[in-house]
Amino acid sequence: MAVKIFIKRKVTGKENIELSLLLQKLRGLTLNQPGYISGETLRRIDRNDEWMVISTWRSIEDWNNWVNNDRRRVVQAEIDALLGTETEYAIYE
Repeated sequence: MAVKIFIKRKVTGKENIELSLLLQKLRGLTLNQPGYISGETLRRIDRNDEWMVISTWRSIEDWNNWVNNDRRRVVQAEIDALLGTETEYAIYE
């Protein structure tokens, strides 16, 4: 059964551009992952300090393989360092 991953990040105005570039880099890596179906990046309209990525995967196992991918971890560490906080994940089926 497919799963959707909701990935929430909060930024300050000056971080928006750098975060956008890192998310593009992460998306590029994701496109080649087994089980990846789709993804979209959204910025909240009423609070432009909040970003949401919705990622769809064939299975939780495919998502877990991606989470543990070394290349993803490097980019994710850059994102968390930029924002000064850990990214929030919520998994739904």
